[in-house]
Amino acid sequence: MTARVNHFKTVPTLVKAMSDLSMNVSNVSLETSLKHLVDLRASQLNQCAFCVDMHVKEAKLHGERELRLHHVAIWRESPLFTVKEKAALALTEALTRLGDHGIDEALYSEVRAHFSEVETSELTFCIAVINTWNRLMVLSQMTPGALDSAYGLDRADLR
Repeated sequence: MTARVNHFKTVPTLVKAMSDLSMNVSNVSLETSLKHLVDLRASQLNQCAFCVDMHVKEAKLHGERELRLHHVAIWRESPLFTVKEKAALALTEALTRLGDHGIDEALYSEVRAHFSEVETSELTFCIAVINTWNRLMVLSQMTPGALDSAYGLDRADLR
């Protein structure tokens, strides 16, 4: 595992806390496929090679179609996503690249048209957690695929 700084070794207590939060977020009521799309899109926006690699493999292992994974970068134009998924991806982009004026009412209304108040909170936590992981991994520059065997991602058979 090559990295500038290995957070797993330098601050294991904080990484464990972050991992515990991630596990809790992975158990929310949102569809697994939606969480994978959110993780992948935030990781793309943050240019986190380690996380893009990881989330493509996780999504494939959970049955996501490869073409949809390729289309995440062009989700607005793609016919492969539902309006609910597009609302989640729009919120992912807005929260990942938070502008000067936060989240406008039009986007919030679109999200609430497809997600309950609880689901909106769960989605927000999913986005917040992946953005934190992205920042940790971007700084460390951990090699994509470095933890594949530890996480069982080598089963995705993507090389």
